Amino acid sequence: MEKIKVDFAVIGSGPAGQTAAIQASKLGKSVVIIEKEIVPGGNCLNSGTIPSKSLREAIIDLTRYNERSFYGSSCLREVTIFDLNYRLNTVLEGERAILLRYYKKNNIRFMRGKAEFESPNELAISDDQGKYFCQISAEKILIATGSEPRNPMHIPFDLDVILDSNRLLTITSVPETMVVLGGGVIGAEYASFFALLGTKVTVLDKRERLLPYLDAEIGTHLQVGLKEFGMEFAPNKTPKKVERVANHARVECEDGSVYEAEVLLYALGREANVRGLNIGLAGVKINERGYIPVNEYFQTSVSHIYAGGDVIGFPALASTSMEQGRLAARHAFGAKTHLFPTFFPLGIYTIPEISCCGYTEQELQQKNISYGVGRAYYYEIARSHIAGSSHLGMFKILFDRETLEVLGVHILGRNATELIHIGQVAMSFGAKVDYFVDQVFNYPTFAEGYRIAALNGLNRVRPGE
Repeated sequence: MEKIKVDFAVIGSGPAGQTAAIQASKLGKSVVIIEKEIVPGGNCLNSGTIPSKSLREAIIDLTRYNERSFYGSSCLREVTIFDLNYRLNTVLEGERAILLRYYKKNNIRFMRGKAEFESPNELAISDDQGKYFCQISAEKILIATGSEPRNPMHIPFDLDVILDSNRLLTITSVPETMVVLGGGVIGAEYASFFALLGTKVTVLDKRERLLPYLDAEIGTHLQVGLKEFGMEFAPNKTPKKVERVANHARVECEDGSVYEAEVLLYALGREANVRGLNIGLAGVKINERGYIPVNEYFQTSVSHIYAGGDVIGFPALASTSMEQGRLAARHAFGAKTHLFPTFFPLGIYTIPEISCCGYTEQELQQKNISYGVGRAYYYEIARSHIAGSSHLGMFKILFDRETLEVLGVHILGRNATELIHIGQVAMSFGAKVDYFVDQVFNYPTFAEGYRIAALNGLNRVRPGE
């Protein structure tokens, strides 16, 4: 058995693991990444963020979604799974090659195998047959094993009818009907994708609306927009029984209602991927929800063992995971660092997409903060007409009525996940809403929505200024 000693051992090669490994290498440390899958990248690259966003982009392009305002239904074309997979696989191959190049450039050893703790500083690595082939001794360790779909044992998952978000990527044809259990991010994103492909989609959720943690106005606008695609949302639905009947899925809800479809997507949450790590041997604790609790420096209950990404729970985003991994590595080896930001953007890649940063209107109400609201609608923005975008979309800026400080930015519509960073930067510097009024924006651009929304909000609280 090979025995190696390194400064930093990283378990998992997703966003947190990648950035942590590269950062530690930049600090002159010896680094090994252990990945149980055949290819690098973790769930983010192989079954999560990158595949789903690649599919989204392919669907928008191939269905000519952005041309419909010009040509109507005459521009529609049938899109096959083969078309989508070609685009998807091209992206994945390119991303994997780049990752391996990063590892080589930074002298990071990529080891394919399953890691488990033998002690707080030692890892045993085994192959697919369970044979141990390497023992790693490390000064510092990062657990970045991500998450996986929360799949209850009583749900009869298969490979073609009853699916989770991983299995959904393997289907061989676009279904005519689909039931989605769960109106969270994963459920809402895939529901919008397939609705645009022409699938009749019904989303069932126990809550009153899709994505309930969003600003309520933004969530309502999204729900209305998706209904135009033919997607139906059924609130207050709790599944009682899920079964496969012949070649269809059948869901019986607690209120007695029944839904059937060719395909069912089960999207009721994810859970930390910690099984098989033997983290008890390292002394690392797990909380009641199955995640690894960490402090502000991403240290676990064992100070030299860190954790980042989905395995620590909220917010479980690729973007936040990257920064968590980087900050963990910097702290681990005594480099100058900072605490994780209080506010960060959230991107949801439904069609149309959503992004937000800061407080929602409901949160400001709970805090009894006197606030103003400025709105700009995409139909007011010339660039939206030129680009052929759906006129469904809006900018919403929340600000303090007295100081005018920007407290939150919410965008629904084309390029929302890019546009949000203007608001994020403004908020990080304590900008006031009149900042957007006093600046000149390129015209025509989507970004001028900030100026329109700021003017709208200021005219409400200080008319005539």
